[in-house]
Amino acid sequence: MEKVNQTFFLSHGSPALSIDDKLESREFFKSWSDKVFQHKPKSILVISAHWDTEFPSVNIVPRNSTIHDFSNFPDPMYKLKYEAPGAIELAKRVKELLMGGGMKRVDEDTERGLDHGAWVPLMLMYPEADIPVCQLSVQSSQTGTYHYNMGKALAPLKEEGVLIIGSGSATHNLKNLDFSITDGSAIPWALEFDHWLRDSLLQGRYGDVNEWEEKAPNAKMAHPWPEHFYPLHVAIGAAGDDAKAEQIHTSWEVGTLSYSSYSFTSSH
Repeated sequence: MEKVNQTFFLSHGSPALSIDDKLESREFFKSWSDKVFQHKPKSILVISAHWDTEFPSVNIVPRNSTIHDFSNFPDPMYKLKYEAPGAIELAKRVKELLMGGGMKRVDEDTERGLDHGAWVPLMLMYPEADIPVCQLSVQSSQTGTYHYNMGKALAPLKEEGVLIIGSGSATHNLKNLDFSITDGSAIPWALEFDHWLRDSLLQGRYGDVNEWEEKAPNAKMAHPWPEHFYPLHVAIGAAGDDAKAEQIHTSWEVGTLSYSSYSFTSSH
């Protein structure tokens, strides 16, 4: 079994990523296996912003259904399916590691499939849908440090051939989207936050990222609610304290929605 020495944080942006060829980020996701991560993982763990629960939850299903958890998008998007196999053994292992890492309770969901934070990017990255996938929820009532520690508990999965992906958004303020901006540029407050995040990650200032609400400029504008940011903290924690960050993509949609995405490579 080939171990995985990288974890990833992917900004999944709009669900329209699934069909809109005009989005620059779509090409990034489609080129995943050629340019970003050439190995085929044994299984994939996705920590998605779109599953927010009081306690950590894993989905334990034989085959994943496709959850169309969005509204007012073009009809063809509701017909898309990504029915990757479930990863029951991985789900049980995630629960075991989290409980061993000090979590008092980890729930099992035997019905939930993949929400669009998981299936939209995966559909472009692994279109064959032949790799088992498990989802893990975030807890928006908790902190960045809590999710970082959750990631630390999950670090052994890399040795077991599991690809760990945090799927969220580098910025996520749906009340401040500017649909008049169509040239891929960003408005200043969003760009300032995005640059702070990039510099903090590339300089290894993970402690600052854990305390982003106090440290980052425009934190509450960039993330009025934290659920789209916490998958990043899990990815950092799972990579390890000495992991090196690399920005693997950046682009913008409607002025305030950043697609900045990162890899975290451990030295061992």
